[in-house]
Amino acid sequence: QVQLVESGGGLVQAGGSLRLSCAASGSIFRFTDMGWYRQAPGKPQRELVAAITSGNRINYADSVKGRFTISRDNAKNTVYLQMNSLKSEDTAVYYCNQKFGVFASWGQGTQVTVSS
Repeated sequence: QVQLVESGGGLVQAGGSLRLSCAASGSIFRFTDMGWYRQAPGKPQRELVAAITSGNRINYADSVKGRFTISRDNAKNTVYLQMNSLKSEDTAVYYCNQKFGVFASWGQGTQVTVSS
């Protein structure tokens, strides 16, 4: 069972920055596709924020393009999300996701709160 542990969330003022990290267990990290999702207060579903494939193809939600950057360090089994120019609408629980074939794993989530 893969374990994903997120860190780096917190409270920040609008316009500020945070960097989220997600450390994965196991030995197949470099073969997996990684993503960050978020679930905002009162919304029933998680939305994709950013994703990076094993081949380093990247895509972003339109709402975060130009502000967020996803990256990965295969030597550390870690994926990052650098979030700049944060807005109040970025407030959410952020979840790390790992996909490998038909298998998918989720982290426990980390809260990001942006005050205006």
